[in-house]
This record gives sequence, C-alpha cells and structure tokens, in this order.
Amino acid sequence: MKTTLLIAASALALSACGQDGPRTIAKLTCPTTEGDLTRVSVSADGKTCAYRSSDGAEVTLELVAVKGDVNATLDAIEKELRSTPGPLSLEAKQTQAEVGALVADAQAAKARLGSVAAEVARVQAEAAADAGVTVRAGGMGVGTVDTEDGEVTRVDLPGIHINTRGEEANVRVGPIHVDANDDDTTVRMFRDVRLRGQALSREKRGVRATFIYTGKDLPSGYRYVGYEAGGPKTGPITVAKVKSKVDTESGDNIYHDVQDLVRRNGGV
Repeated sequence: MKTTLLIAASALALSACGQDGPRTIAKLTCPTTEGDLTRVSVSADGKTCAYRSSDGAEVTLELVAVKGDVNATLDAIEKELRSTPGPLSLEAKQTQAEVGALVADAQAAKARLGSVAAEVARVQAEAAADAGVTVRAGGMGVGTVDTEDGEVTRVDLPGIHINTRGEEANVRVGPIHVDANDDDTTVRMFRDVRLRGQALSREKRGVRATFIYTGKDLPSGYRYVGYEAGGPKTGPITVAKVKSKVDTESGDNIYHDVQDLVRRNGGV
C-alpha cells in the first residue's frame, strides 16, 4: 500500500511539473451579476465586459495580450489610467488595511527599540553633531531625525521599509509599495503566483498585480483610478480597470467582487 501511494504521489508531482504551459482563454466569463456589480455590456468578441456598482463605480474587465513582457504591459495600462481616467482597484481598502497594520507593527517596534545601548546613542549623537542635525532614538534600523526640512522617520526592518518626511511617506512591505504626499497616493502590488491547476509546479508562471492612484489631478470628478490584474505571464492576462467618483472607502463594497472576476478568468 505504501509503495502504491508513493508511486501515485510521484506521478501526480511529475504530471503537475510537466504541464505544457499555462492555461489560456479566448473569451471572458462575464456573469450578469457579481456581488454588488451588475453587468451593463459585453463586447461581440467576448474580450471585454463592463460593470457598474450600486454606488456608481465603473469596472471594465478586459482580456489583454502581453506585449514585450507582463511588466511592460502593466506599465502601459498604468500610464493610460494616469493620463485618462480609467478603472481602478479592488485591493484598495484591503491593501491599505494591511499596510496600516504593518505600519502600526513597525511603529510599535520603533517604540520598543527606542531604548538602545548608551554607547550606540553616544556614537549617533556624535555623528549627528558632525552633520549638524539632532538624532532621537535609533538602532536596529529605526530612528527619527530632526532636520531643517522637518522631522524624518526611517524604519528598516526585514521586509518593512518606511520613510516619512513631513507630508511625504514611502512604505515598502513585501510586494506592496505605497507612495503618498499631500497631493496624491499611489499603491502598487506585484507578485509571482502559481496558476490554478499548477499548485505543485516549481515555477510560478502567473502574476497578480494591483495599481491604485488617488490624486487632485484626476479629471471629471474622479476620486481614484487603478486596476487589478492576474493571469499567465505570457498572456493573455485578465485586467479589471476601475474608476470611481466616490471615496476609496467605498471600494471595499466591490473589492471581493472584482477580485473574483479576475481570479475566475485569470486562473490565479
């Protein structure tokens, strides 16, 4: 019995690792409704469908060919959205909540690390005096500096990098990047994933990505634009473009709905 189970397991592993290539689709699956989203149109070729939420958010689901590589393709979509009000994100509120929790953890770590060895504090004070600035706290990649331009806080911990200066903040938490200032906020997430049906594959042939932008320069009263994308790196990838004239908090109403549409079609 043990031998039979081992042979079966080995065959399954070899089958998964030896799959010919990522699953691809020619047409989108666009249900009439998906949670709070209601379908308003489907293109004749089945590669585009449009949805609207109860609070007016507009979602366009598209099957997009990869040109060059997946990063270049996503960069082009981001550029399009930034220049013309196009669709936005689904991971908006969840991503912000995750980042907020991690930032809180980092701040707690900063508080704990504030009590450092006297010798370290002395060396930092001497270095600060030479540079003409005042240093508070420090050690283990955590510290706050007072400069002529205002207070600067820096946190560098494994997987967490936070830099703030006045109204500006740059946060790096794993694959999530957040850049914010007084005028706008940009959130990006990009990670390699295994495609559906390839859980045992050593190679991650799929990708998931999120882009969110909120800024004062958005026209026509839009509050945020962005996308959620997923699929095989070689394409085609499924991209949900979202645009909304309501606050990003409302994005939580459709987040899971849009994500479900992308995952169902992208196979991630």
